[in-house]
Amino acid sequence: MLVVFTGNGKGKTTAALGQMLRAHGQGKRVAMFQFIKGPWVSGEHLFVKRFQKNTKDFFIYRGGKGFVGILGDSLPFSEHKKSAHDTLKKIQKAVASKQWDMIVCDEINVAVFLKLIRASDVLRVIAKAPKSVVIVFTGRNAPNSFIKKADLVTEMKDIKHPYARGKKACVGFEF
Repeated sequence: MLVVFTGNGKGKTTAALGQMLRAHGQGKRVAMFQFIKGPWVSGEHLFVKRFQKNTKDFFIYRGGKGFVGILGDSLPFSEHKKSAHDTLKKIQKAVASKQWDMIVCDEINVAVFLKLIRASDVLRVIAKAPKSVVIVFTGRNAPNSFIKKADLVTEMKDIKHPYARGKKACVGFEF
């Protein structure tokens, strides 16, 4: 099954983490591979750091170098691109390992939108996943090829957000 969480509203990564938690509660092995997300500390990483001492079946890999071209990003585009390609290779290995019941590709839609990786390469990688594996793609601007291929697509719609009133991201809620 391919699931896509997209749209301009908040909650795409949070929804994917909720799916991971639910699946893991049912004894499933789950992994998240994050594109774009940078070196800053987020609640999910702190949770996994504590939680992974007790299990190897709930895994998050942070492959991004941070926001691309915005919010003070000074890295060359080529470095972001290499990071995205490396993360896609890790997903390819995860698919081939047949170790995981759910693989979340967090912010992969954005990585494709920014031309860090190609949608066709992503679809080629997930085509090799066993039918029993749930694949989840998150991020704004999901390409049409992902939406067409998906079994379930949810669009998060931004209706009201504190950021629009100048409030910064809230620790423990947004990261």
